[in-house]
Amino acid sequence: MSQKVNDFFEKLWANYLEITPSAQKIHSVLGSGKDIINDHVAFRTFNLPNINLGILAAFFEEMGYQEKGQYTFDAKKLKAKHFEHPNKRLPKVFISELCLEQCSDKLNGIVKTLVSQMDSNVICDSSFLYSGTHWKVSYQDYLDLLNESEYAAWLAAFGFRANHFTVSVNDLEDYSTLAEVNGVLKENQFLLNTSGGEIKGSPEVMLEQSATLADMHEMVFSDQEKKIPGCFYEFAYRYPQKCGELYQGFVAASADKIFESTHSR
Repeated sequence: MSQKVNDFFEKLWANYLEITPSAQKIHSVLGSGKDIINDHVAFRTFNLPNINLGILAAFFEEMGYQEKGQYTFDAKKLKAKHFEHPNKRLPKVFISELCLEQCSDKLNGIVKTLVSQMDSNVICDSSFLYSGTHWKVSYQDYLDLLNESEYAAWLAAFGFRANHFTVSVNDLEDYSTLAEVNGVLKENQFLLNTSGGEIKGSPEVMLEQSATLADMHEMVFSDQEKKIPGCFYEFAYRYPQKCGELYQGFVAASADKIFESTHSR
């Protein structure tokens, strides 16, 4: 099982690098050639019966992951869960879904037209989680979705893939704080998400997070090509709980701002 899980994450990582070349450069900067431990990987989806959060989660549960937390993001109309593996060296998994019943008829019409183009046979194994889009989307539809929900627009353009990976700052040999990591990233000309501050969270909530702004990616829409924000890289520093073990959950107020790493700029 462990080899199967490792193979999955290797393929997921390779797929992510196709959209996020800056992540490889950040590895070189922060890791100096050493392995970097991933804190968590995040995925986006719509709450439609054939592709909802539960469908995506089932692939991870098959790999031994267990549900550990639930989160709600009212302003963004999202729900999310996070999952952990008994092998703590494997990354946590954070899956969110857009609650379509809270969205406009226009958004629902576009999304359901896109998803209707999917062949149900593509959702047969974990490779679906890095399979990208299964539909044709126009730039105008992307803009219409963007007008209401950046989350929906990103998902329409990029489909099923890791939205971001996350460096475990606790496991970096050469850094002891997230502020140090951010400083080195800025020295190397990486742009950070400043929504809610460069560092989201605090020792009081036992989790600090920061993120790059998403790499710009040349997207081939059905009617034209445009550069749009793709995937990004996150950084997490976790504090010990009273029991001495590091806090493993997520903080909704911070995650809400991390979502904005893919906003247009």
